[in-house]
Amino acid sequence: MATLYELSNDYLALLDLADDPDIDEQAFMDTLEGIEGALEDKADNYAVVIDEIKAKAEKYKKEIDRLSGMKKACDNAVDRMKKSLENVMKATGKTKFDTELHKFSIQKNAPSLVIDDESKVPVHFLVVKEEINKTAIKDAIKAGEEITFAHLEQGESLRIK
Repeated sequence: MATLYELSNDYLALLDLADDPDIDEQAFMDTLEGIEGALEDKADNYAVVIDEIKAKAEKYKKEIDRLSGMKKACDNAVDRMKKSLENVMKATGKTKFDTELHKFSIQKNAPSLVIDDESKVPVHFLVVKEEINKTAIKDAIKAGEEITFAHLEQGESLRIK
């Protein structure tokens, strides 16, 4: 298979367009359609470009995960520092004061509900969410049951190996 370096300038331009978040989808499709060549060559080059885009997407996902971890660490540090300051304020009895930069106070939060035993909650406090069981309907159709409100559709998709 062709390497990225062996791709023609047209396919490299296509790869650049795929990276541009501001690119109009029609401009991308026009560039795609304008590339000349035999179907087999185009298909190979498409596959290389697709692989490159998928690799970039995976790289971005890893970066998102890394940054999410860093954000979580920052959030945890803030929570620890606030809890520590709150504990010191309570221990010293100084629960409200102002500085030149900030105002500090410990206040009561709105009450939150804690369910001690879910099995004892009366039915009038329960919410029932109705959902369509698509798996059961699909299985019934496959089993030959007459279903008039739904049908199965067989789609197709491209597989590149």
